[in-house]
Parts: sequence; C-alpha cells; structure tokens
Amino acid sequence: MLFKLTDEQLMIQNMVREFSRKVVAATAAERDKTKEFPADNFKQMGELGLMGMMIPEEYGGEAADTISYVLALSEIAYSCASTSVVMSVQNSIVCESFNKFGTEEQKKEFLVPLASGEIIGAFGLTEPDAGSDPVSQETTAIKDGDDYVINGTKRFITSGLHSKVCLVTAKTDESQKHKGISCFIIPKGTPGLEVGHMEDKMGLRASDTTDLILENCRVPAANMLGKEGDGFKIAMSGLDSGRIGIAAQSYGVAMAAFDAAVKYIKKRKQFGMAISKHQAIRFQVADMATQIEAAKQLIFSAASLKDRGENYTREASIAKLFASEMVNDITARAIQMHGGYGFTKDYPVERFYRDARVFTIYEGTSEIQRIVISNQILRDKRKP
Repeated sequence: MLFKLTDEQLMIQNMVREFSRKVVAATAAERDKTKEFPADNFKQMGELGLMGMMIPEEYGGEAADTISYVLALSEIAYSCASTSVVMSVQNSIVCESFNKFGTEEQKKEFLVPLASGEIIGAFGLTEPDAGSDPVSQETTAIKDGDDYVINGTKRFITSGLHSKVCLVTAKTDESQKHKGISCFIIPKGTPGLEVGHMEDKMGLRASDTTDLILENCRVPAANMLGKEGDGFKIAMSGLDSGRIGIAAQSYGVAMAAFDAAVKYIKKRKQFGMAISKHQAIRFQVADMATQIEAAKQLIFSAASLKDRGENYTREASIAKLFASEMVNDITARAIQMHGGYGFTKDYPVERFYRDARVFTIYEGTSEIQRIVISNQILRDKRKP
C-alpha cells in the first residue's frame, strides 16, 4: 500500500525541509567537530511547533498526526542527526509520556513548556548494568512521608546536560519485578540530582549524552508520573513511539547519504566517463533506492496504525529494525561510492556513517527488536 500524503502533511514536510536545509544544515558539520549543542536550532524549532508536534494545542503542542511528525523528523535528520535525536526524544518519549500519563497539574507545569520548546526534557531508563533488560535496573525510590528518596545512576541519557526536567524510572517494590518500577518527574536543580560523565561519542556529537546521578534525591510523591508501578508501562509505551522516531531518523540520514552519493557519481569520472555510467554503480543505486523506499513504507505503516489508535508495537519494531539496519548499509555504500574521498571529512558521507551507527543500538538494539517482533507474532492472532 502506498501512502498518499494530505495537503497539510505536504505543507509541513515542505516547511520543515526549507528550514532544515537553510538553517539546520548550515552548522551541522561544524557542530560535529565542536560538539556545540544546537540550542538556537531548538529555539526556532519550538517557534515552528516541532518540539511537541503530536501534543494537543491546549498543552502547547500542534496536534499533528504521526505521519506529519515522521515527515518533519526525517527532514531534520537529513541535515543534522544530532538535532533530530533531541527532537525525537522530546516528542516521542518525554512529551507523549506526560500527555498519556500525566495529571492535569503535571501537564500544565511541565508539558506546556516542553511541547512549546521552551525547555528540553530527558528520559532516564538505561543504567550502567541495565540496558536491554530494564527490570534489572538498580535505582531505587523509597517512600518517606510525602516524598520518595531516589538513589541510583542512569547512563547514556540524551540531553542529560541541557534538559530542564527529567523523567526517571526507579524501583519502588523490587518484589514485583517489572510491576514494581515507577516513574518520577525530577526538575533540574533538585538537590541530589547531578549530571555525571559526558560521553565522547563516535557520532551524534552535538547531542549531549550523559550520566544522571541520584544521591538521596528527594522527590514529592506528587511528582510521580502515573501510578506506583506504572514505570515499566510508561517506558515501553514511550519506546514504541520512540522506535518510529528512530526509523524516521534513519530514513532521513539514509536519504542524505543517498543524495550525496548520486551527486558525487554524476561528477566523478573514471575510465573516460562519469562513474554513474558503470553498471556496477548503477546497480548499487537501484539497491539503495529500493531499501530506502521499503523503509519509508514501513515507517508510514507503523505511524498510520498509531494515528488510528491501533496496537503498533510490532510494526514500530519492524520499522525500527529494518530502517536502522538499512541506514547503516546505505551510508557504507555511499562511502564506497566516494572511494578514498568518502573516508575524509571533506565530504559529509563519513559523518552520516558515524551518526547512523548508533541507530541499531539505542531505544532497543536490533536483537531486542527481533525479540519484540517474534513475541508479538507468536502470541498474536494477526497474520505476520
């Protein structure tokens, strides 16, 4: 099934494409070198309504559908993957978690500034010894009067430094396993919450990834998101949406690498002709285009299910698995087509290659996606 975009979706795509190519792309390569956080990008993106796209207007969002969101996100990723990962976490995991599970008071206090792009949010799930297996996390939250006292360390947290509010999971009842995990809203500046080690990463270098250290961090019970024991459910719900976001980022970076490769092979001459005339190169182009189009259709399929209010866990994992593996292949092929030049920083394909590598790892590795997909199929009466 081919998806026909509405006039509104096309308008959003064109608006974001223009902004992305003119504004975001202008500093992407330099930020990759300096690791400068693109705060000015996010200010403008907030003004354009890109930081809380699927959130109702009453809470500062744009009430856009998921297909509009993935179109916008992929356009940002085309120019700067670092900017797109922050946009993805903000929209898919942080804002949607507040919108789905927050109280009216929590939405007014935190969701409104998040969705409008006034502040950046973070989500703390992963720990030093708990990544793909969140039930093994060691962070605890002990009830003390009207507060919870939280202790633990969260690792690989996107926007850990620049966020103004963090959603953090912690065990409130270890005997209940995944049902004993709760989620807490912790504003920056709360005593006991400190930003720890900042990672020096291979890619996505303008997006800060840090530890969050919680030492006797006292949080009011009113700052629990959802009910006690909802933390695992909140995280999994956020990851379903987030995986569509990772797939959209993968598609955007793949398109950037593909366009760069096609442009290069039309100009580069060997053996007396442009290398685009050689069959070996032309077959590569055909394979790349096929992979990219397949990823796009899988992304739209998952997004449309989400928009219809249907279960989309399986489809989100399928899209994330295929698209993240696809972009790693596409960027590698783009470098190969550039020859030795692709291995230098004079051409953007080496940055695309480095940025793409993490897409098969974060928000659920490819191996975890295969577990999710097979589990869904084996207990689902729907046909694969």
